[in-house]
Amino acid sequence: MATTNATLTLTSADLTGDALSLSTTTTLTTSNSATTGLDETTGVARKNFDSAVTNESLILAADYGTGANKIYIKNNSTTASNSVQIELGSSNLVLGKLYGGDWAFFPYEGTNDIDITTSGSNVVVEYMVIYES
Repeated sequence: MATTNATLTLTSADLTGDALSLSTTTTLTTSNSATTGLDETTGVARKNFDSAVTNESLILAADYGTGANKIYIKNNSTTASNSVQIELGSSNLVLGKLYGGDWAFFPYEGTNDIDITTSGSNVVVEYMVIYES
């Protein structure tokens, strides 16, 4: 059984009136167990988009079962204005936009494709799916 932990740490000296230091960790487990770890991954992959794309498939739901899957996506562009819009399903519901250097980590039920729209050229998208077998 795999054990995979995800940790998010937020720190800032000036976001609020006081210094901010927040950290949380979770163990990634299957949908039917609080102790059985997610045991499959696509590995970290990268796609280079030489020109802007619209509603381009990044992750296909047909490749994953429904469950407690997790997705990591990062916009590796060093140009802040080069954005990657994350979209869900055939209606391309916008989940959010990642600007240069931004990343996202979120749960994925595996019932809809994940598409992206890029705003510019030479955008590199890094991504990984951690999923149930």
